[in-house]
Amino acid sequence: MAEILRALPGSPELEACFALRMAVFVQEQKVSPEEELDALDATATHVLLRHEGQPAATARAVEKAPGVWKIGRVAVAAPFRKFGLGKAVMQGIEAACPARSFMLEAQTHAIGFYEALGYVAEGPVYLDAGIPHRLMRKVVQTP
Repeated sequence: MAEILRALPGSPELEACFALRMAVFVQEQKVSPEEELDALDATATHVLLRHEGQPAATARAVEKAPGVWKIGRVAVAAPFRKFGLGKAVMQGIEAACPARSFMLEAQTHAIGFYEALGYVAEGPVYLDAGIPHRLMRKVVQTP
């Protein structure tokens, strides 16, 4: 059973979000710790998905303009992949943000995953932390 929690500043849930991100991005993908945890973490909206009581997935979002939210740091712990928890955490972060539209920078291997959630890729492929990415957007209502 999965449960989505809003991770508030200073909470154990937020610390679990950071630990998941360090495991996925720093340990697995070799992103530097200095790039992974950044100043946006202090003001971002964070969600944590627990599966059977264990931290399993996380995402954060930052409002870039009124009603336009950038989702990032979407991570699912290795033992919990392929069970639909990525979709659940995306739905959780979207529900936590009063948005007209969302944007994200998808690793190219995950573009199909985000397309299935209604995101559309645009622009060229570029490197972020040495990993190929592409900008994606999703409009949830017209302004």
